[in-house]
Amino acid sequence: MVLRIDNRKARWLWLQAQGLAETPTGPLDLPEMIRRLGYVQLDTIQNVTRAHHHILWSRNQNYCEPMLDKMLGEDRAVFEHFTHDASVLPIEFYPMWQRQFRRLGDKVARYSSFKKAAAEIGGEEIKARIAAEGPLSTQAFDTKVTGKKQMWDRPPHKRVMDQLWYAGELATSHRLNFTKYYDLSERVIPPHHREATHDDAGQIDWLCRNALDRLAFGSLGEIQRFWGAVDAKETRIWAQSAREMVAVELENHEGQWIKALAPSDIEQRLATAPEPSARLRIINPFDPAVRDRNRLLALFGFHYRNEMFVPAAQRLWGYYVYPILERDRFVGRIEIKADRTARQLRVTQFWQEPGARWSAGRKAKLDAELTRLARLIGASDILWECDRV
Repeated sequence: MVLRIDNRKARWLWLQAQGLAETPTGPLDLPEMIRRLGYVQLDTIQNVTRAHHHILWSRNQNYCEPMLDKMLGEDRAVFEHFTHDASVLPIEFYPMWQRQFRRLGDKVARYSSFKKAAAEIGGEEIKARIAAEGPLSTQAFDTKVTGKKQMWDRPPHKRVMDQLWYAGELATSHRLNFTKYYDLSERVIPPHHREATHDDAGQIDWLCRNALDRLAFGSLGEIQRFWGAVDAKETRIWAQSAREMVAVELENHEGQWIKALAPSDIEQRLATAPEPSARLRIINPFDPAVRDRNRLLALFGFHYRNEMFVPAAQRLWGYYVYPILERDRFVGRIEIKADRTARQLRVTQFWQEPGARWSAGRKAKLDAELTRLARLIGASDILWECDRV
């Protein structure tokens, strides 16, 4: 018989795998937290705090903003590269990322826009300057965009530096006020990680197995999209020979049963999955728990989209809207902004989810979470600019 996982247990498994089942307190083991997640997405928008800081803080509120920059730029405990987007990953994953360097480096090198940029400033010229001068940001170069400027246009030196970064020839040395500094990979990545080699099949196996482990259950498409480092065909071929997984059926929020795969220890996970903490949490829009919108909708019945680049008149909600999680339910969404100079956290919009009753206790939980989030950024005042809950 196929193992069946009811909807509530599926939510518990997913939140546990995401580090959101436990109360976000206690000793902080940041390397282990990132290892457990697999990656942490980086994002430039600092609406309250940047996404990567918020994601980590949501799992342990002893986290402080400078910690990740130190792990990257000083400790070399993580490296930066591209999963589905720019992310940091545990440094020990570096040997399994060689195929991603090849895939993305070769892909970008084929773009006509890159070829045009490389004709103006070559990669060897850029690497020679970095070798001589040390880590450099794109601000150290002065090539310009010519002709009619498009929204995503970048100057030639930026295109070439990015290709070298995708290919693994350059690495992120550090970030200063979120500006990326590039250095030669051999000066950033410890030799035992940079020189370790695994064949392509071994890398695919590692990527797929570790994706499924962090998903707790998933379709082939979800496994493939987790890292974005294998394609659909490679995932199908892997699944045909992989032995360390179990076929299961999951109940979605509508009561329908969906076929999926799970790790070999799924029964033990089911037996030990804790009921998620009653702590109410404000979740970042780029949090890995909500990144896959189809999975989010299937499990929680929660429809969500990022609307930063949606024209204001076409938005369903707002510019930067945070889901609100309590136990295993999303009970609302909130738009908040920070004014760090004035040390203020401003609540600009709030929405209740249908069927979620906002009792006095739930309101108090939200106030407590806002207070904690304000503390993270050094804000002392919380201002409601819309109707309170």
